Amino acid sequence: MEGKEEDVRLGAYKFSERQPIGTAAQGSEDKDYKEPPPAPLFEPGELKSWSFYRAGIAEFMATFLFLYVTILTVMGVNNSPSKCASVGIQGIAWSFGGMIFALVYCTAGISGGHINPAVTFGLFLARKLSLTRAVFYIVMQCLGAICGAGVVKGFQQGLYMSTGGGANAVNAGYTKGDGLGAEIVGTFVLVYTVFSATDAKRNARDSHVPILAPLPIGFAVFLVHLATIPITGTGINPARSLGAAIIYNREHTWSDHWIFWVGPFIGAALAAVYHQVVIRAIPFKSKS
Repeated sequence: MEGKEEDVRLGAYKFSERQPIGTAAQGSEDKDYKEPPPAPLFEPGELKSWSFYRAGIAEFMATFLFLYVTILTVMGVNNSPSKCASVGIQGIAWSFGGMIFALVYCTAGISGGHINPAVTFGLFLARKLSLTRAVFYIVMQCLGAICGAGVVKGFQQGLYMSTGGGANAVNAGYTKGDGLGAEIVGTFVLVYTVFSATDAKRNARDSHVPILAPLPIGFAVFLVHLATIPITGTGINPARSLGAAIIYNREHTWSDHWIFWVGPFIGAALAAVYHQVVIRAIPFKSKS
């Protein structure tokens, strides 16, 4: 018991409560963690590295699998004569959240496990990756989403078209403003969770706690889907919305499609600013 009490005491008092405030905190030499340097805006050398292309392939495959499993789940619910005879909205939310959990776990060590252009955009704004890599990731994510939805339609074309193909649109009873707001707030929750779960400071100070970063990220996706499926079907991922829209290809889907790019990108930008400037007080430009 004495050893356990000592562990608790050290855990409670190892870090001083009186910390420097604002950007002054970033200049302290006594930090128990190391802040990664900001990524350069352009990094042409990446184009000669196999790891760069391997990361892009990982993003493609992860987004492909994400669309394949989640669209099949949506189709199963929409094709059921009764919501009680299917997994229902909760099952759809678990499908999206569970797949993100699994795929982030599988690809985090290779590409960072973004699987979402909004996540990539937010991390780019926070200088976590270069513009070169960000653009490449977004292209590969979109291609993966298109292929994932395409394979589902290829297997079950009639059912795919009759059940909506998993395409996002603002549902009846809601305005485009409602849809845009839902996408902004939903993506904010997701990207803010990504920043928090991968924070260098948190990883250092909570190293004694078995926290698995993909778990809170997947759970955030699950919760956002529960809240916004009735409004927009939940996008919060422009690649997912684009892939389904291209393969389903119906006018009402395209008329609302801008919401599923503008909303997530605004939400991601707000999350990046909030986490970097307010929570962490990290300046966006490197020190001279």
